[in-house]
Amino acid sequence: MTARTPQRDHDRVGFDPATFRRAMGRFTTGITVITTEWDGEVHGMTANGFLSVSLDPPLVLVSLDRKTRMQSLLAQSGRYGVSILADHQEVHSRHFAGRPVASLEPEFDTVAGVPLLVGSLARIACRVVDVHEGGDHILHIGQVEHLDYQDGDPLVFYTGGYRVLHTTITEDFFSY
Repeated sequence: MTARTPQRDHDRVGFDPATFRRAMGRFTTGITVITTEWDGEVHGMTANGFLSVSLDPPLVLVSLDRKTRMQSLLAQSGRYGVSILADHQEVHSRHFAGRPVASLEPEFDTVAGVPLLVGSLARIACRVVDVHEGGDHILHIGQVEHLDYQDGDPLVFYTGGYRVLHTTITEDFFSY
């Protein structure tokens, strides 16, 4: 595989960053809160740039804008948590996206040295094992050291807004 430097000339590719963002908004995502502890303090940030990388070993990836405080905190702490939000946790998503809710007191469990948000659908504690540059973002690959999950409906995001997931699947869906 040959690595190439991505093209940054928006005029040559025919669209600007806002158009790219709107197009990417057509991809429905779950919402996570990325957490770490540094200097005795819990830090969290809402993110939807998250994915599973490998089953063996178990690896996940979070993509963080290089200008965020969380990006520099992960570089220092070397550990992060991913809390996959449930449909009842929209207030948490907004809170950690920079719109703090004064009355909200998020509850965390510390597992494997990482704060994880109570009430989330899935919670994953990771140790950073690799870091890659990706344009204006930094990709943090983490080896999973703990995970737990519960049933429920996810909080999802589509075209700039929170959505309800329709979960009914007909019986013949899997009968090909």
